[in-house]
Amino acid sequence: MLHTRTTPGDRRRAFREALASGRLLRIPGAVNPYSARLIQDAGFDALYLSGAVLAADLGLPDIGLTTSTEIADRARQITRVTDLPALVDADTGFGEPMNAARTVQLMEDAGLAGLHLEDQVNPKRCGHLDGKGVVPREEMTRRLRAAVDARRDPDFLLMARTDARAVEGLDAAIGRAKAYVDAGADAIFPEALADEAEFEAFRNAVDVPLLANMTEFGKGPLLDTRTLEDLGYNIALYPVTLFRLAMGAVEDGLRTLAAEGTQEPLLERMQTRSRLYEVLGYEQYAAFDSAVFDFTLPPGT
Repeated sequence: MLHTRTTPGDRRRAFREALASGRLLRIPGAVNPYSARLIQDAGFDALYLSGAVLAADLGLPDIGLTTSTEIADRARQITRVTDLPALVDADTGFGEPMNAARTVQLMEDAGLAGLHLEDQVNPKRCGHLDGKGVVPREEMTRRLRAAVDARRDPDFLLMARTDARAVEGLDAAIGRAKAYVDAGADAIFPEALADEAEFEAFRNAVDVPLLANMTEFGKGPLLDTRTLEDLGYNIALYPVTLFRLAMGAVEDGLRTLAAEGTQEPLLERMQTRSRLYEVLGYEQYAAFDSAVFDFTLPPGT
C-alpha cells in the first residue's frame, strides 16, 4: 500500500551510505506525496522537497514567507509514502541560530534524511536571481553549529548551501564552504556556479560530498549525469523540474479546454485511471476490506 516500509533511521543510513559510495545520486524535487511515489517508481536515488516549490504551491514567492512548521508538515506527508531518503530545503533556518536548531529537530521528527541551510540574508530569494545578499561568514557558522548541536540522530545529514558565488566571487564561496565544513556541515551545496570550470574548482577545493543544482532557467549550465560524474559530484539535484512540467501541462490543458469546449483532445496526454489506481495501491487495500477493490475498470481507462 501507499506508505513507507522503512524507518527514518533506515533511510538516513541508506542516504549516508549512498553518498559515501562515490556514485552520483539523482534527486528530483517532489511536488506532493503522489509525485514522491512516482519518483520512487521511476528508480531515482532520493527525493527533494524544494522551498521554492512549496512556496509556489501555496501561491507565494520564494522569499522566506513559508514557515518551518509548514515545511515540516509537507515533509511528513511525503516521507509517509516513500522508502526513498528525502532531503529538504530549510532556507536560512527560519531565523536566528536557535530557530535553526529547532528546524533541525522538526525535520528529524518529520522523517527526513537531511536538510540544507543557506547563508542568505532575510528576506531571501531564489538562488539564481540577482540582488542576493549573504550574512557574514561568522553568522552562518553560528547557524551551523547550532544545527549540529541540536541534531539527535548522527545519521541526519546537515548540508550547508552557500550563495556567495554571485555576491563575493568564487574564491570567497570556496572559503566559506571550507569554514562551513569546519563548523560541522556534512556536505556542501554551492549555488549558482557559472560554468563547468567553476564546478571543477569547487570539487578540487572541498573534500566533502557536493551537490550540483541543475535547476532550469538559472545562471549555470544544465550538465548531464556523465559530466557530473566525471567532475566528482555526489548529487545531481532537479528541484523544480516536476513542478514546471506539471504546471506547464495544466496551463496547456486549460487553454485547450477553453478553446475546444471538451477535454477529448487531451486524453492521450493524461495519466489513465488504471495507472492512478495502480500507484495508489487500490488492490492492496482490498486485503483489509474486499469492498475497496471489487470493481472492473472501464476499457481503456
